[in-house]
Amino acid sequence: MSIEINNESGVEVDEPAIQRLSVFALDQMRVHPDAELAILFVDEAAMEQLHVQWMDEPGPTDVLSFPMDELRPGSDEALTPAGLLGDIVVCPQVAIAQAETAGHSPIEEMLLLTTHGILHLLGFDHAEPDEEKEMFGLQRDILVGFALAEQQK
Repeated sequence: MSIEINNESGVEVDEPAIQRLSVFALDQMRVHPDAELAILFVDEAAMEQLHVQWMDEPGPTDVLSFPMDELRPGSDEALTPAGLLGDIVVCPQVAIAQAETAGHSPIEEMLLLTTHGILHLLGFDHAEPDEEKEMFGLQRDILVGFALAEQQK
């Protein structure tokens, strides 16, 4: 997997953990090993600008996904084709606030947001109840599987 991570947020981010989670999630979704993913961490001002520009909504948000080649999950029989999966933009400052509200660590929130962003890049959505159930179920399964894999290291 070609996963590029850039942190322009001014907040320390555990980039190796984000990298490991991304590889794990893409493997779980049967994405071709030659697929490319970019993850960018930005501050609240930059995230607010993107949120207004792309979603026409005020204020910073936690994560935005920008799909490129519209790749979809593969299967045991066939991986997705190689290509540009897209870009995920995460705002650590928003993630930290959400983590405090949720009662878990900031890195757990950033791992959740990264997983959420990857699923959006693969075409998943949560606008309808059945879509939300599927997407959030996959998100939970990936995060639990990753946590178990990390414990075994």
